[in-house]
Amino acid sequence: MKRVSEKKHWDDFWNVSGDAEEVYDNEGRVSRHFMAVRPLEGLRILEVGAGTGRDGIFMASQGASVVSLDYSMPSLEMVRNQICEGADVDLCCGDAFSLPFRDGTFDLVFHQGLLEHFRNPGDMLTEHHRVLKRGGYILVDVPQRWHYYTALKHAMIAAGKWFAGWETEFSPRELEKMLREQSFTVVGTYGEWLNPPIWYRILRKGMMRTGTRLPMYPRIFTYVRKTFTGARAILLSLRPVLYTTVVIGTIARKD
Repeated sequence: MKRVSEKKHWDDFWNVSGDAEEVYDNEGRVSRHFMAVRPLEGLRILEVGAGTGRDGIFMASQGASVVSLDYSMPSLEMVRNQICEGADVDLCCGDAFSLPFRDGTFDLVFHQGLLEHFRNPGDMLTEHHRVLKRGGYILVDVPQRWHYYTALKHAMIAAGKWFAGWETEFSPRELEKMLREQSFTVVGTYGEWLNPPIWYRILRKGMMRTGTRLPMYPRIFTYVRKTFTGARAILLSLRPVLYTTVVIGTIARKD
């Protein structure tokens, strides 16, 4: 029997996560990379698989009108608790494969840490293509295949210990090919290393089960981030380097 990622996995995950401050953010990479393509102000945006909702909330602060969608109510409650008064963020409990919106509703559809949890990702992308306006954009952010994280993850999946039940990953080429197959035009692909690195995050999670709480952001990793920001940006602009990163994202357009 094939393992799958189910709604129960995510309800359990968000129920035990506490508040958003206990969940690592993505260092603003989703918004940062999209804003290099065009400004957020005035856009109608759909965030699919909202999680903590940080990305959508930030986009709303930049003048966008955002709908944050998830099928897990604990996730949506976490998002609700962070929304500031007056922020243009609507919450929607719904299915990423059958969106409750009309054709051509949004200027941007994005998701981070979502597509890899489903065995039929093309069906999801088809639905997202439907709700985008012509000339609108999609941003898909997923784990990158060629990284030691992939081996660790699949060992845990095989042992039945993976928090999400099942997950896959994509290379930059695979992700771009999949989007082209769904009639998108690829605009660009980015990659990121995590800081703190993935091995530390796994260690911290494991230590929490023993009652030991390590800091989320040890000083050494903060120092590294500040010291090597410029060199990091240069390296990540090189296509071959994307095949060393933990995560990748592709921005594509509906023509």
